[in-house]
Amino acid sequence: MDNTSLQQQLLEAGVHFGHLKKKWNPKMLPYIFAEKKGIHIIDLNKTVEGLQEAAAALKAIARSGKKIMFVATKKQAKEIVQESAKRVNMPYATERWLGGMLTNFNTVRKSVKKMQSIEKLLSDGSAENLTKKERLTLSRDKDKMEKVLGGISQISRIPSALFLVDIGHEHIALSEAKRLNISTFGMVDTNCDPNKVDFAIPSNDDATKSIAIIVNYITAAIAEGLQERQADKEEEDHSEVEETPEAKAARFEQKLDAGDDKGKRGRGGAPAKRRIPSASGAGRKVAGK
Repeated sequence: MDNTSLQQQLLEAGVHFGHLKKKWNPKMLPYIFAEKKGIHIIDLNKTVEGLQEAAAALKAIARSGKKIMFVATKKQAKEIVQESAKRVNMPYATERWLGGMLTNFNTVRKSVKKMQSIEKLLSDGSAENLTKKERLTLSRDKDKMEKVLGGISQISRIPSALFLVDIGHEHIALSEAKRLNISTFGMVDTNCDPNKVDFAIPSNDDATKSIAIIVNYITAAIAEGLQERQADKEEEDHSEVEETPEAKAARFEQKLDAGDDKGKRGRGGAPAKRRIPSASGAGRKVAGK
């Protein structure tokens, strides 16, 4: 997609609408194009630039096989972000951010394991021995935990990057990511500080259409990175399969010859010394034998 076409789509989605002038953050000045009827208008050239930089970086992270966590607990962003994260098999937090979800990851993982054990208990028939009330309690507990922890149930380690919708609203997640030196990407409106994230995308973070177009663009870049990773793996597997039995035998023979040659030679390239028995029964060393 060329920049002109992308800019037109962003314009139609209302990505350029900022907050009221009185609510602005002065650090957003470089990203503001003008003021209209008391509302700041975001410079879409800067939006395109920030979006493309963020997409390229996220694509590289996805290609390297690392995880990117989506964070959006705002009502208008939840569904969009959840669907996008599932599409590229990435973790997400859309219900609420649990304090310590990153900084106290081991404890959170214990809660995830507990949730998974309850799921197993209810699905494999083991819960039939329990009373109806106990089964109902377990089921409710599982639903509560799944609502909050369902998005991170498949990850075993801390993600390498965070993508946030509205960095002001998700300040706890941002703070934890910064403490752990995790790369941060975010949609930044005119009421936020763009310096708080590593990759800022100046954009309207309140309108559903605006959130959707930014998140879908980012998701497409991640999907492309995953496809390239898969293609690289297939190419490696193919090159290994292409080696003929003769080539494998020759390579193996070469290794054996190298090993024999190393064993036959002593230090400094001199022939290895061999102990031979003497008349008295004691051994002595003879060079070259």
